[in-house]
Amino acid sequence: MAKNQAAPLPPGVAAEPKSKLKLIILMVVALLLAVGLSVAGTWFVLSKSGGNEARPAEPAEGATSLRRAAVYEDLSPAFVINYRQGNRQRYLQVSIALMARDEERLKALRVHMPVLRNELVMLLSGQDFDSLLTPVGKEMLRQQATAKVQELALKETGHQVVEQVLFTNLVLQ
Repeated sequence: MAKNQAAPLPPGVAAEPKSKLKLIILMVVALLLAVGLSVAGTWFVLSKSGGNEARPAEPAEGATSLRRAAVYEDLSPAFVINYRQGNRQRYLQVSIALMARDEERLKALRVHMPVLRNELVMLLSGQDFDSLLTPVGKEMLRQQATAKVQELALKETGHQVVEQVLFTNLVLQ
């Protein structure tokens, strides 16, 4: 027998160890390509915005279509409403803020704050306590409060003034 002849390999053993090395190299290249494409895509999207978000746009003279920055007015103190539910006494405490876009119109509405607070107390005290326990009930109350405040503002100042009524704290007990 010849000395240069290799012994036959058992079945299931790879004939070339280089094929495993090629597979590993191919997987590493694919991983690097995926990471590179992800970084390039992120960079492209972020550079496309050009950083305009950090600087508020200056309204052009005579332009009224641009949206003004929000102005907030906290209604202090918080509203506390009591409810009778069966034989139990229940309470609602809610802190409210008004969101507007025009400081001067909001200032004109501040004169009517006692009437506004009265309307909100009446609205809050007329609610069903059980409905306020659900997120939908709370949102419906917030929308009713917004409509009530906008109606009052329109009546008293001639402008809607308030864009939203926000509940900044709401506790049910």
